[in-house]
Amino acid sequence: MVETVDVITPLVDDPYTFGAISAANSMSDVYAMGGTPVTALAILGFSSCDYSHSVIKELLEGAQAKIKEAGAVLIGGHSIEDAEFKFGLSVTGRVDKNKILRACGAVPGDTLILTKPLGIGILASAFKRKAINDKDLKKAIASMLMLNGTASKAALAAGAHAATDITGFGLIGHALNMVKNSKTDFVFYNDKIPVMGKVKNLAASGIAPKGAHNNLKFFSDKVNFPKNFSNAEKLILSDPQTSGGLLTAMPQKGMNKFRQFAQRKNMPCWEIGKVVKGRGRIVVKG
Repeated sequence: MVETVDVITPLVDDPYTFGAISAANSMSDVYAMGGTPVTALAILGFSSCDYSHSVIKELLEGAQAKIKEAGAVLIGGHSIEDAEFKFGLSVTGRVDKNKILRACGAVPGDTLILTKPLGIGILASAFKRKAINDKDLKKAIASMLMLNGTASKAALAAGAHAATDITGFGLIGHALNMVKNSKTDFVFYNDKIPVMGKVKNLAASGIAPKGAHNNLKFFSDKVNFPKNFSNAEKLILSDPQTSGGLLTAMPQKGMNKFRQFAQRKNMPCWEIGKVVKGRGRIVVKG
């Protein structure tokens, strides 16, 4: 059995959609370990003076729909009085202990695969500042709603050496966790990393969440960026994601099987780098 818990604040105005996004985000850690969600407990914080029962009902309906899509069951939960609205799940999953995916374990020669584009945090910040509209956020919402179950199955079937989901610490932060205390480095090719529409222009204009700046400040000394790399480009790779994709270290012998699985299931994926011998650092090439 594997256990995980995650709680987030709203990224969208619609309570049903927020509930579904939060559920997908909470279940992502189970998929990152190669597991299958089984049961979930809801965790809700809200001000009873500010939100009606109808809002909470829609929130839970959205979460329950996404949990059902994953083949799991919502079995209860707990709510608290809180000035800031927040929602999430504690999820129990099942995993084959002989095939569990861990963050560590990447081997030199592996290909690095990402299954969702970056930019959620920057787009959410832009939406809050009214720099973009609902239509601009539509693709980001669709990405956040997509479960990582198919990506997890593809990684397991192709014999992945390591995997993690990309969430609050951004692509580089979670990649650093994969190479921590290892004799490997991750090499990312910036032109191959998928980024959502308008994100590059928004970052260049100075829009990025505080979390992206904090992430970059925290791990910048562990990353080799190109000399001509802009701060905006660095922030995109540091951008905190909600319900982001899986980053997988795939052996060459499994690549064909992974590609075939992805094509058969119409699953998006991008080959964004490689694993080399090193000392636990990230190298970004333009």
